[in-house]
Amino acid sequence: MWDAKLWIRMDVVASFIFKMKFDDILEELNGMGRFQITTILLMIAARMTLPFHYLLNNFIAAVPSHHCDITSLDYGDAFRNLSHEERLIVSIPVQVDGTLSSCQMFAEPQYHLLIESSNITDLPTVPCQNGWMYDNTTFKSTLATEWDLVCDKRGLNKATATIFFIGVMLGAAVFGYLSDRFGRKRALLVSYVTSTVFGFTSAFSSNFIMFAALRFFTGFGLSGIGLITVALRVEWVDVKHRNAVGNLLGLDWSIFTALLPVVAYFVNDWRYLVATVTSPLCLGIICWWWLPESARWLISNGKVESAHFYLTKCAKVNGREQFMADLNLEVLSKEIPVENENRKYSYLDLVRTPRMRRLTLLTGTVWFAAACTYYGISLNIDGFGVNIYLTQFIYGAIEVPAVVFVFFSFDKIGRKLTQAGTQFLTGLCILCNMFIPQDKGPFQTTVGALGKMFAEAAYGSVFLYTTELYPTVLRQNGVGFCYVLGQIGVAVSPIISLLDEVWGRLPSIVFILLAFAAGLSTLVLRETRNVRLPETIEDVEQTRSVSTPEEKSQL
Repeated sequence: MWDAKLWIRMDVVASFIFKMKFDDILEELNGMGRFQITTILLMIAARMTLPFHYLLNNFIAAVPSHHCDITSLDYGDAFRNLSHEERLIVSIPVQVDGTLSSCQMFAEPQYHLLIESSNITDLPTVPCQNGWMYDNTTFKSTLATEWDLVCDKRGLNKATATIFFIGVMLGAAVFGYLSDRFGRKRALLVSYVTSTVFGFTSAFSSNFIMFAALRFFTGFGLSGIGLITVALRVEWVDVKHRNAVGNLLGLDWSIFTALLPVVAYFVNDWRYLVATVTSPLCLGIICWWWLPESARWLISNGKVESAHFYLTKCAKVNGREQFMADLNLEVLSKEIPVENENRKYSYLDLVRTPRMRRLTLLTGTVWFAAACTYYGISLNIDGFGVNIYLTQFIYGAIEVPAVVFVFFSFDKIGRKLTQAGTQFLTGLCILCNMFIPQDKGPFQTTVGALGKMFAEAAYGSVFLYTTELYPTVLRQNGVGFCYVLGQIGVAVSPIISLLDEVWGRLPSIVFILLAFAAGLSTLVLRETRNVRLPETIEDVEQTRSVSTPEEKSQL
């Protein structure tokens, strides 16, 4: 009798295993147990550096108040006998707002200005001859004060951010390929080391050219951290926990964004600040040794034995050893969809087949428009009228409600409607702001802030949504391609803002059209709520359906 019951039990287990997919295995192993939580925590230190470095330019490239340096001027005894304030009066013209000119000085001392103020517009001026004097009240040292990146060199100071994000853009393409070709964990280590080496080295730059080059490679490496850590944590959780992992845990960006001004306030020398925000990567490299490889990626690439090792480790940590005892290597290799392990994937595979080609075009459009609109709105919203540290803190805190909104709406109304809805609402807020009179400042600020919140929600949710749309064998290639287009959108947004010289409302109209285009493109994509992640290209071409209650009951 006992033998009969045993055979019945084994038959039921075998029947279940034969029907399962990888997400079913994760659910049986506890798709959000101690193993998954530990994996996520092991990546937190490295992820801390992402908002730190992405927003670092706000502090290291800040331009403090400055005027021409007159300390070395020698116009004889009359000039030397003047106090410092009097020397400034006779040497530097005053602007309309009452402040000293930042880039001009009188060709010769104007002593008559000490007696009476007169029209100084006709007085001859020349560019600063002996450098500049800077107000060090807020910043002890910045790139501008280090290499005099002001006045006619001000563009170089702003170029550091552009150069950094070009590195991020190219890094996304490279690390997307490396991650799909060699695995998540190996590519992540390369990203860690690259970011650490070039991040610390940039703090010791001896000239601007050297610093710009090192910032490019720092951005190149950090791009891999952003892409791979998201994929790794999503690929280790089951269907019902993907929303929490992809969105709610995205609060780490908001928290560290709000933490950055606190760090910058106490470390106000740019060299020390660069080194400080890079230092968490050292802890990240140590934590890397305990990170698991993505079992989903291993199976999709035919590395079943390694996948079984990590799944067994997951089962042990989560207290599900009995399940893995029934799931041996032979069953795992036969019943889980596996691509040819000798086949190597590239970006060309994104456009080889009809549905993959369509997916690539639509997601690329959404990413470009979402990124461009988000940064376009950010550049056109008036500041809060407070110091730079508090402003940066507020910008980090304002992202929290957007993340919480996406978390609940993803499960309630689905990924597609959330993504499309936030894009449409973003465009609607920009449209409304166009017709609010200039004298209604509070209303403009309120509507603008709402637009920024919806833009953040759209730009933040697109990460998880895109990750769920692409198959495992091409996930990093696909997300990497989209990320590149997103960075192009970031670079284009300031150029669009300059169109106000042609017509004041033209930039707003362009951003509205982009937001609506992203919303419409999203509506054509498939829903991924409660849907297993596609593993192979064939999964995408055949289009999976949502798990039914009957199917779930069999699990």
